[in-house]
Amino acid sequence: MFSFVESWPLWAQLIAYVVGMGVGVFCLVKFCDIFVGAASAIAKKLKISPMIIGLTVVAMGTSLPELAVSTSDSIATLIDGGNANVAIGNVVGSNICNLLLVLGLSVVFTPIVVQKNVIKREFPMLMGVTVLLVLFICLFGLNSVCSSTDIAITRWESIVFIVIFIIYVTYLVLDAKRGQKLNAELPAEEVEIVDMPWLKAIVLVVLGGAGIILGGELVVFGAKGLALEGAVAIGVDHDLAEALIGLTIVAVGTSLPELVTSVVAAKKGENEIALGNVIGSNIFNALFVLGIAGTVNPLTSGGQLIVDAFVMLAATVLAFVVSIKGKLKKVDGVIFLVCYVGYVAYLIARTLVTM
Repeated sequence: MFSFVESWPLWAQLIAYVVGMGVGVFCLVKFCDIFVGAASAIAKKLKISPMIIGLTVVAMGTSLPELAVSTSDSIATLIDGGNANVAIGNVVGSNICNLLLVLGLSVVFTPIVVQKNVIKREFPMLMGVTVLLVLFICLFGLNSVCSSTDIAITRWESIVFIVIFIIYVTYLVLDAKRGQKLNAELPAEEVEIVDMPWLKAIVLVVLGGAGIILGGELVVFGAKGLALEGAVAIGVDHDLAEALIGLTIVAVGTSLPELVTSVVAAKKGENEIALGNVIGSNIFNALFVLGIAGTVNPLTSGGQLIVDAFVMLAATVLAFVVSIKGKLKKVDGVIFLVCYVGYVAYLIARTLVTM
């Protein structure tokens, strides 16, 4: 899409990559908000319960940046070949970022009380999805559509993710409806939805969707361009350079909606939103984002991603174990943040050691 940049001088290309990534992240965050708001308004006009809108449109909305980036990278590899290091690294990196950076910052602002239903239902679901993803990468992805040194999320694995995602969302909706009936005397927790005319809502949905797609393209363009030029300049492996950017810069950029939502919620004392947002986003990233992107085209990546997948699993286990006591304290947030800094340092060292 931006192949004309390749004819520019190197300094101009580097500026284009940096600006492209920055503008792309801005588009993802801004147009994601526009899309979710307009889609929620349309759903409300169709007489869909605000509760259902919150569990579907709004919940999936925070995963739209990851979906845009991973799907764009999937399409790019389908057309140009190569590995989808940004696509897979974006999801794995975003999930690690959500658990260690986003949740860590939220807890540092204010302690989070963990409800029993989160320990009994949400965390086990996240654990199961994470273990399944790691198993798919380690057991079924090797030597399937890639070389022995690479891993892959195959198309059939992606379809399994989509099926589980549909079952999970259906369960959430039915369970929420059942809970609403059992507690009919209590006011239902609703999502604040702004009313707008039909035409405006439709235009904003189209505009938001287009902006998200453009943002995804720009982020992939910038990330892959910087990775390639950086790999050539300092003599590191291209796949490792792509993975580094996908697992860090792109992951943090696409996690901005979760970061803003969780930190603001934590500062307001809305503990369940802060924690639930992180858990729900990680489940949606693995099932929804990888499911769609991998169905478009099997996602291949360098074998080093196996280590990152286990880091994601370890971060999930850590968050679960710490949450069992019923409250996340500031010291827990500091531990999460230190772990994230250590992980980023490891990624940089892993990339530079190939020089």
